[in-house]
Amino acid sequence: MTDETKRTLRTILQTAVALAVALPAIVEASGIPASLPWAAGALAVAGGLARVMALPAVQNLLPGWLRTDNRGRP
Repeated sequence: MTDETKRTLRTILQTAVALAVALPAIVEASGIPASLPWAAGALAVAGGLARVMALPAVQNLLPGWLRTDNRGRP
């Protein structure tokens, strides 16, 4: 895998996690009721993704260049 591909994949993953973290604020700011089924589902998935990505076990499974801790980084 080329360095450019790795950077692209890392950026996509980081963007997805950032959106997952920001989604509750986006829903609140937009005035959409969080109790709507699609909004509640999206918030649940976003929260779950953010929690799972923060688990040490998941961090250990990720290649070094995708980890958010300092292990495996140059």
